[in-house]
Order: sequence, then structure tokens, then C-alpha cells
Amino acid sequence: MDQLLRTVHQPGPVDSRRPSGLGRFGEYGGRFVPESLVPACEEVERAFAEAWDDPLFRAELNHLLSVYVGRPTPLTPTARLSAELGVNLLLKREDLTHTGSHKINNVLGQALLARRMGKRRLIAETGAGQHGVATATAGALLGMATTVLMGEKDTERQQLNVFRMKMLGAEVIPVTSGSRTLKDACSEALRHWVTSVDDTYYCLGSAMGPHPYPWMVRQFQRVIGDEARVQCAADLVTGTPDYVVACVGGGSNAAGTFAGFVDTPARLIGVEAAGGAAISAGTTGVLHGFRSKVLQDEHGQISEAHSIAAGLDYPGVGPEHAYLADSGRATYVTVDDTEVLAATHRLARTEGILCALESAHAVAWVIRAAGDGTIPPGSTVMLTLSGRGDKDMATLMELS
Repeated sequence: MDQLLRTVHQPGPVDSRRPSGLGRFGEYGGRFVPESLVPACEEVERAFAEAWDDPLFRAELNHLLSVYVGRPTPLTPTARLSAELGVNLLLKREDLTHTGSHKINNVLGQALLARRMGKRRLIAETGAGQHGVATATAGALLGMATTVLMGEKDTERQQLNVFRMKMLGAEVIPVTSGSRTLKDACSEALRHWVTSVDDTYYCLGSAMGPHPYPWMVRQFQRVIGDEARVQCAADLVTGTPDYVVACVGGGSNAAGTFAGFVDTPARLIGVEAAGGAAISAGTTGVLHGFRSKVLQDEHGQISEAHSIAAGLDYPGVGPEHAYLADSGRATYVTVDDTEVLAATHRLARTEGILCALESAHAVAWVIRAAGDGTIPPGSTVMLTLSGRGDKDMATLMELS
């Protein structure tokens, strides 16, 4: 482990499509796991690299994304809200996918990979429940047993998604340790994987965790950005939006979105929850098998994160985002719960779209930035709406 720490701390050249060395994005990333999990991570890395280069694997995944998920998702103009804000706001509609969020893109890829590896069972962590629902869905589709670890606090505020997972045949295990949220579900999922690596595949939900997960999840999610780039080229006079915006927790929908635009002049904006802003308020540390920006005290103890959105209630961020922030290629900002609630209502009442509270973080920042001139009038903004708001109705009813 000490040797691995020394190796991973050394910055190296970064290919925007693939991390260098042991999964490094600059000084971030790597593989910080117990020795018992190193072979499992290496097995996943080899299998993914082979599968991603296999036209038959990619063809099967693309077929399912089309006929099962409903891709490509539309790029929706927001006529009324755009007029109010003085900008041209376009929404990439991941909320319209089967299961209601971007999570299904990654999960189907990983589930197909697990089957290719001969695994019979999927385990997953979840916060807001959308990744858990997607994993349970893929498990049902492919005939694989599924177990989902979910913080007890999140099972209480996301009861609809817990019921959906059970309807799909998944076992849902509440995690009662720590803050009883996403952080603790991730920890428990890794422990669970240690005991069952022979027949079980860990389907990690965001662009974080030990290598190869940050890279692999981004590759499965880049369908968002790749589609959006083609759609923008067809719809816009310039072909490229001025701003590309997405919410960031662990960061998978943003990583996938940014991948399509990282080599364009578009400004990339990641929006964190004010109470879980690992890039804006964190320091470099190791969490859940990877090195990145995390919320921690002066002794290195991980701090609790807070967000009205369960999916952003995480004290770290994917290593590629930390690298993009350090390099200046992407900018990361924060919004608070009050702004998120207001943005949720405003989008609903101007455009008839009930988005997830996670997605509303990105909407909130665009509203603020257009209002204070950060986004100049007349700019084009492409925003990934990562999920729909059905799961958040109980929270909205309580707070509205």
C-alpha cells in the first residue's frame, strides 16, 4: 500500500480519453483498496478494456441504449425560461430515459460487462435510489441477482425508489452506520464485495472509486455528451454552446457530459451542493479507494456532507473532476438548498418539467448566473437534466 501511495501521488500526463498509469488523472485517482480487492479491480480493468474495444460488445450496448433505454434523448429548448433569463437554455433530457435518470447508461454497460465476466450477481450502492433502481432493472433484464446497499436515512426519504427496487426483485439492505447516507452505503458495498468477489460484480454508480471505475463510468456515460454535441451542431448557428452545465456529486453525469465538449471552446461548469462541495471546499485525500478532493478535518477524518438532494450528499468527487478543476478546464460552483427549491419550482412552472433535485442544482446556477451577468445575455447554455423529480415529491411536499 505504501508503494502504491507513492506511485499514485506522482503526477503524470493525462489522456482526456483514458487515465494514465494506475488510473491517474494528474495526481488524482489510483487504486487504494485492501490487497484482497486488488485482483478484483484488475480483473474488471482487463475485462472493460477488452470489452470497450470489442465491436460486438459496443453494438449490444448501443442496441439496448436505443430500444430499451430510449436513446438518443432529446435536446429540449426552454422558450419561456430562456426569454425570462435572456439566454438560450437547452436541456439534455436524461430524465426521459427508462428508469428516469442517466444512471441506466452506466449500469447497462457494467451489467453486460459482469455477464461477460461470468458473474452471476450484482451489488450496488445508492443515495437517491436512481442508481439502485437502474441496477435492479438491469439485473431483472439480464437475469442476475441484485443487492443494493442504501443508507438508512436515504431509504426513509426515498421510499418510492426503495419500493421500485424491491418490485424489480432486488434485495435492499439499509446501512445504519455513520451518517446513514451515500458515503456509508459506498463503504458497506466495498466491504460486501470483499466477501463475494468470486461470483459478484460491484456495479459502482458514479465516476469515483478505485481504478478502473472513474474511467469506465465516464466512458459509459459519455453517450450524453457525444449525443449533445451532435445535437448542438445541428441546432446552433455556432455548433457549440457557450456554456455546458451539469450537477456534480460523485460526478458521473457531468463527466459524461463534459467528455463530449472538453476539446471545444465551451465553458464547462460543474455545480455542487453547498453542503457537499468537495472541489470548492475540500482538500486532497483518499476516500473509497481513490485520491481526490474530499471534505475532511485537519486530522484527515471525513466530514459529513449535506444536500437536499440525496444523490449529491457525498463528501468527495470523482478524480477527473478534481483534475479538470486544477487544470482550469472546468469551473466548479455551488448553490444552496433554497436556490435549488426555487429553481425546481421555476422550471416546473415555466416549462412543465419536474426535474430531480440533483438536476435542479444546475438549473439554479444558470438562473443565478444569468441574473447577475456571469452568463452574458444572448449566450447559449446546454444543461444536462440528469433525472426526473418523481422520487423527490415527498421532500417537495414537505418543504413547499
